[in-house]
Amino acid sequence: MNKFLSVIFIYFLTIGINFVSAETLRVVSIDWCPQLCPEKEYAGYVIDTVKIIFKESPYELEIETYPWSRSIKMVRNGSAHAILSPARKEAPDLLFPENEIGIQRMCFFTKADSEWNYSGIESLENLKIGIANDTSIEELNHYIALNNNQFDFMPYNGTYIHRSLKKLDAGRFDAFLFTYNTVIYEMKTLTVENKYRLAGCVSSANIYMAFTPDKSQTASIQRMIKYFDKKMGDLKKGYKIEQIMNRYGLKSWQHPR
Repeated sequence: MNKFLSVIFIYFLTIGINFVSAETLRVVSIDWCPQLCPEKEYAGYVIDTVKIIFKESPYELEIETYPWSRSIKMVRNGSAHAILSPARKEAPDLLFPENEIGIQRMCFFTKADSEWNYSGIESLENLKIGIANDTSIEELNHYIALNNNQFDFMPYNGTYIHRSLKKLDAGRFDAFLFTYNTVIYEMKTLTVENKYRLAGCVSSANIYMAFTPDKSQTASIQRMIKYFDKKMGDLKKGYKIEQIMNRYGLKSWQHPR
C-alpha cells in the first residue's frame, strides 16, 4: 500500500513540476478576421496555426487582443513576447523568425459588372477609391499623397468591408482596397460574393509571428524563435495549412493561385 501511495505521490509531483516549468508566452494581436478572429467561433487561421505549433510545447500561450499601435508598443518594450501578425516593413525593429505564418495581399475590389482592373498607378486616374485609415502600401503611398482627393478614407473596424460594399452599390466610389483574405471571407459570410469581384492586387507580403527585441529577454526569445521555426517548418511540409484554411473557405496561403 505504501509503495502504491509513493508511486501516486511521485506521479502528481511530476505533473506539478511540469506545470510550474511551463513558460508563459504572451502574445498580442488585433481583430483581423479571418487571420485573427478573437470574438468568432473560429479563432482565425493564424491563431489556429500558432496553437497547433505550441501544443504540447514547453510554452503556455496567452493571447490577448489590443489595438494595433498598442500591440506594437507592448512587443517593442518587452511587456509582450510576440505579436500576430505583421509584415516586416510594418515593424522592422522586431525580431522575425525564418518562417512566415501567412501571406497578406493588398487588392482592389469592385462591382461584378465593372470593367475596371488595376494595372498600375496610371490605371487609378479619375477613380474614387475607398481605403482604410493608416493603410501603408509602398507602391501607392506617393500617389495617394499627391492625389488625396481621389481616396475615401475610413476607419478600419468590424464594419469596414460591409460599409465599403454599400458605398460601391451606391456609386460613392469605384473600388476599394484591402487585404484579399479578409474581403473574400467577409463577402462569403455576407453571401454577396457574386455581386463583387477582385480587380487586381497591388502587393503581396509575408506576415509573421514577430518577437520582442528587448535585450533583457534575448536568451528566452531566441529559444522561442528556434522552437517556432522548427515546428512551422514541419507544418509547411504537409497538408495541415490547407486544412486550416479550408475551415474559413479559403485556399492555402502557400498556394494562393
